[in-house]
Amino acid sequence: MAHRSAGTLALPWSQPSNQRSGKQRVPADHTLLAVTMILALLGLVMVFSASAIVAGNRFQDPGFFLKRQIAWFAFGLLLMHLASRVDYMVWKKLSVPILICMVGLLVMVLVPSIGVAAKGARRWLRIGPISMQPAEMVKLVVVIYMAAYLAKKGEKITLFREGLLPAMIVIGLLSGLVLLEPDLGTVVVLGLVTIGMWFLAGARIPHLLALGLGAIPVALALVLGSSYRRQRLMTFLAPWKDASDGGFQITQSFLSFGSGGPFGVGLGEGKQKLYFLPEAHTDFVLALVGEELGLIGTVTVILLFAFFVWRGFQISARARVPFGRYLGMGITLLIGGQALVNAAVVTGLLPTKGLTLPFISYGGSSLVISLIGVGILLSISRDRHAGGYRGGRGGLDHG
Repeated sequence: MAHRSAGTLALPWSQPSNQRSGKQRVPADHTLLAVTMILALLGLVMVFSASAIVAGNRFQDPGFFLKRQIAWFAFGLLLMHLASRVDYMVWKKLSVPILICMVGLLVMVLVPSIGVAAKGARRWLRIGPISMQPAEMVKLVVVIYMAAYLAKKGEKITLFREGLLPAMIVIGLLSGLVLLEPDLGTVVVLGLVTIGMWFLAGARIPHLLALGLGAIPVALALVLGSSYRRQRLMTFLAPWKDASDGGFQITQSFLSFGSGGPFGVGLGEGKQKLYFLPEAHTDFVLALVGEELGLIGTVTVILLFAFFVWRGFQISARARVPFGRYLGMGITLLIGGQALVNAAVVTGLLPTKGLTLPFISYGGSSLVISLIGVGILLSISRDRHAGGYRGGRGGLDHG
């Protein structure tokens, strides 16, 4: 009797157990990983270009900010790898505990003897030589909590009292704590991501429109009730009227984009970072990209984020359970939405607010949280049904 090798015969007992249970284990999505690495490495280059002269004068070390960003990048890569290897369903079990921990951290920030204040805001906690920003962490925590909440509620999300109201109370509490720092930009991102996840989960359009209209007077009260926010709004409406004071940052951003032209002045050759453009290595790093790499470089960055969003939605739509789909789409909305808001701010389409460009801006908390989010997306991409998905809006079923 002829012998047949296991390499040419699929033996029933040789099949992985996860395939017998209907799941298909696949490698992590290399395309999403590649896009993330390109953006992060570009960020390291731009952070050094933007900060070298400032760091040299202030700390006598041109690589001061770069070294710190590389350290955070390495730490973020480690956490991303760990998150990609952990079954993403564990986040569903941890959603409430980490939400409670997040509330504790946000309260600690507001305590004068614990929270660290800088530039008129109290947003940081310092542990030894390490500073972390809980407001950056709360974005991912909200996505995790909301994904678990939506998976649990199922079709009840179409009801206001039973579906939307409990989640609104939780988001309102977190937003209130963040506003006390104060940090309106993070609250805006939280609102956009939450509304987006509710829409994808099948919430009724009239409910979402009513919430949006109800948020307008609240936003106006927050803006008009604060002198610096009111000035930002006036500057947004007429930036060139006060180009030497209130409108200085945004007009310098305009000059950065304008002087870059189609192809830029060359990497490292930008002039606006020489104490003209404030926060050139953080919130306004895209303006430096526009100056040194030109329109081509700016469009490339925007297209990379657009591709990231497209790939993130593809991965999420193939997740094996509703929680995975909500979690993946929430993370994708978070990173893509923050990139969109940052780009709108530096180009003058939105009033100036402190919001980083994911992967590219200087900032350890932002970079690490973004990489952890990518790790969770990679975990979702590893575990999915082979046949795609089914369902209504956004392809999300509640089975």
